Amino acid sequence: MLKIIEGKEKRPLKIVIYGPEGIGKSTFASQFPDPLFIDTEGGTSNLDIRRIKCNKSWDELITVVKEIITNPTICKTVVLDTADWAESLCTNAVCEKYRKNNIEDFGYGKGYVYLVDEFSKLLTLMDQLIEVGINVVITAHAKPRKFELPEEQGAFDRYEMKLSKQVAPLIKEWSDALFFVNYKIYVITTENNSKKAQGGKRVLYTTHNPTYDAKNRYDLPEELELSFSSIAHLFEDQEFTKPEVPFPDPKDITSISIVTKLEKMIEDSDISAIELQQVVAAKGHYQETEPITNYSDDFITRWIIPNWKKIVETIKKNKGEQ
Repeated sequence: MLKIIEGKEKRPLKIVIYGPEGIGKSTFASQFPDPLFIDTEGGTSNLDIRRIKCNKSWDELITVVKEIITNPTICKTVVLDTADWAESLCTNAVCEKYRKNNIEDFGYGKGYVYLVDEFSKLLTLMDQLIEVGINVVITAHAKPRKFELPEEQGAFDRYEMKLSKQVAPLIKEWSDALFFVNYKIYVITTENNSKKAQGGKRVLYTTHNPTYDAKNRYDLPEELELSFSSIAHLFEDQEFTKPEVPFPDPKDITSISIVTKLEKMIEDSDISAIELQQVVAAKGHYQETEPITNYSDDFITRWIIPNWKKIVETIKKNKGEQ
């Protein structure tokens, strides 16, 4: 039977904030409701906030987000600061997994296919934060790029997120609002009729412009003051019903359920996680001391599960069982 929902649906917000370095993206994000920062670049030291430093590995970042999902009362907003440093962790993980020196070594753009697949897992987890009642804010640096329209003469600088051309569209599509923050410069005419730039007011841009990308689904003005008070009304009616179970249906293949599925397979096959780790290490995939919870979802679904019967037979043979 179809379950039809009428009217507007209240849920947490998915907001992306990007702009030049040092303009105040993190400070702005710190004003969101009860924020918890996942600091991937170490740029929040001067802010009086709660933070989890996560700049060592991609697996560490994924584990942190999963932990927050299982503890949904820990905060009202999760701030990933920043997306470009998170992408760097993701790139390193992909290269390490496939034993490449850099993402270009794959050839024919194949490395970026793996990168998109891996980064999408983070956005899937971010959606699960939304499901358990937590707002998600992602910050990113901006970079200018020369842009030229065929019907116009000359080129101009266009600001975009400092991310790969493959990952940036993922984040833009995922978000409810993509805010571009920058200094607004006023050009005045002096007494001798020369032009002079002055000002430098920090501004929040909310809609698309030829010189930057932005969007919002809340009918906001095109330009706002860079202050949380400008968008505070978006959070006024946030009364979310937390689900009894913060995880999706176990039948669904998700970043969380895969490890759970593996643990159940281990239990049903009457072997131990340590024995599995020994086989994985013998094949050169992970160190023997690496817990199965740190195995990537891709490794579990593409190597462990298809070879499960052989793995169990190897373990039992090593133990002298028939």
